[in-house]
Amino acid sequence: GEEATLPCVLGSYHGLVQWTKDGLALGGERDLPGWSRYWISGDRTTGHHDLHIRAAELGDEASYECQATQAALRSRPARLQVLVPPEAPEVLGAPTVALVAGVPGNLTCRTRGGARPMPELLWFRDGVRLEGATYSQTLLASGILGAVESSLSITPSAQDDGASFICQARSPALPGGRDTKVTLSLQYPPVVTLSAEPQTVPEGGKVTFLCRATAHPPVIGYRWAKGGSVLPGARGPLLEVKADASFLTEPVSCEATNAVGSTNRSTALDVQFGPLLLSAPEPVAVDVGEDASFTCTWKGNPPPRVTWARRGGSKILGSGPTLRLVAVGPGDAGSYQCRAEPGPSGMGGGLGEATLTVHGPPVVTALHSPPADLGAPARLECLVLGSPAPDAVVWSWGEGAMASGSRGRFRVETVPAPGAAGSGPRGLVSMLHISGTREADFTRDFNCSALNRLGEAGARAGLTRNAPQPLVRLVAGVAAAATAFLLLLVAGVVVPCWLLDPDSPGASVAPLPDASGMFITFFHLSQDPTNGYYKVRGVSGSQDPGAALFSSPASPVFPASPSGLYDLTPHLALFPPDLSGLYRPREGYLTTPYARAFSSYVRSTPYGAPEPAPGAPHFSYTVLPVPGHQRLQTHV
Repeated sequence: GEEATLPCVLGSYHGLVQWTKDGLALGGERDLPGWSRYWISGDRTTGHHDLHIRAAELGDEASYECQATQAALRSRPARLQVLVPPEAPEVLGAPTVALVAGVPGNLTCRTRGGARPMPELLWFRDGVRLEGATYSQTLLASGILGAVESSLSITPSAQDDGASFICQARSPALPGGRDTKVTLSLQYPPVVTLSAEPQTVPEGGKVTFLCRATAHPPVIGYRWAKGGSVLPGARGPLLEVKADASFLTEPVSCEATNAVGSTNRSTALDVQFGPLLLSAPEPVAVDVGEDASFTCTWKGNPPPRVTWARRGGSKILGSGPTLRLVAVGPGDAGSYQCRAEPGPSGMGGGLGEATLTVHGPPVVTALHSPPADLGAPARLECLVLGSPAPDAVVWSWGEGAMASGSRGRFRVETVPAPGAAGSGPRGLVSMLHISGTREADFTRDFNCSALNRLGEAGARAGLTRNAPQPLVRLVAGVAAAATAFLLLLVAGVVVPCWLLDPDSPGASVAPLPDASGMFITFFHLSQDPTNGYYKVRGVSGSQDPGAALFSSPASPVFPASPSGLYDLTPHLALFPPDLSGLYRPREGYLTTPYARAFSSYVRSTPYGAPEPAPGAPHFSYTVLPVPGHQRLQTHV
């Protein structure tokens, strides 16, 4: 389409000048008849013979020569190349190309054939040339190159929606190139933003979740879940809940869906709640000298401070989930507590408790035994504390030894010691019953010993004799004198006597307590009108060893319990309730070995603490006198 000029200059030649095209003479005239777009220009006198081609076409592309025929001169061949500028390239899908965000796609640009030379295709975005495009050419059947194609691979994001890309066809025929613009229309799954208001909330507070989503095409549905479990009935972009501790570890998630796909976002609340005990400490039993440890687990937000102390104590033994006690001894046995203070809201907190049992040799204590009369029944007692439970409790004396059963005058009975209510048997009381005391029993030692796998221990106990009471001796002397007098007068005739009802009119009562717990009741002398005899009757409440109780009054060793029994818990609590397999539990009363049965009782009288048995601690001990029965009846 442009004009081509091929200059030719001859020096001093004034003859005929012509142009040839690929060897074909175009003619010698200036206007070149037959070639409408061709002509020769220039001043002949100066030797200028320029060939002009108007609106060059592809057919004009050839080899041209300027010839001076009369001088047999010719120029060097001049090759005329006709350039064809490219047309604007074609972008497939233009002006708007739809792609899916996040999915790789191609932008394809193609030139139409006929351009010379073949154009170059370039890609631009925001004035910046993009690299990485691939090229391909189509070869026509005639062997001529056809269209050129360029593909640009991209993986668009949601931010590329509406972005413009330019494909430019550039060649020497068109240095500035020709552009085709294309705009991206992205389809992308929802872009979700999840927020909670407030983000930090006390337990029980109200929280609103907002799920914001942008998408192309638009969102068609929402779904809510907590900790991975779908919340039924929750629809739409808003969710209101009442916060509890589970929201701290179970995030809330929102899922928005459109035709392209779904997007899920989660957020966890900062729920503040008081400490909750997840696992309480377990009871621990170790041998003396070993290490012991307790563990308890608390959950709270903010994390709770856990401290350890003994039950009833104020000293902090440690902090954190684990308490470790090194080389424990008997004094370390007892209950230990892990405590967490309530949270900022005042809720939660509390304590967990477990018992430490320290296995060691048994501890044997001789209990005070009531005084006995010569020839009367007696009983010796010892308290055995130990963990593990003793294999046996043995009583020994000069004549032999016994662990259980009966032999002659002796019988051994071992029962669980009374403990705190509901605590079960945690100690043993062993009793040696003597059916009829002898003189030697008051001078010998009785040994109570116990054995377990960690050692043995024992304690000595002894019998004390009831001291004769002055009034009793006086009555006995009067009775003896009266009897002698009657024997002299009546010559040994014994007259049966009859009983006087103590509740009859005129009877006077003189109770005289003694240190052994005996009551002797005397009636005044009354004369029988039928025979002139005076009748006297004595009634006593004899002490029965079998009726002894661990009862009040209180002592520094065994404090009195509400039931009136001694509370042995401070001693028994050191040992586990594992003794029931050896001995059958009883009530708080120790079983009486005597076969007598009584239907009435006199009132009990507490006395001060008597002297304990040798080697035994001071126990407050009370004798409960039991039924009154006739002890003395005679005639004076």
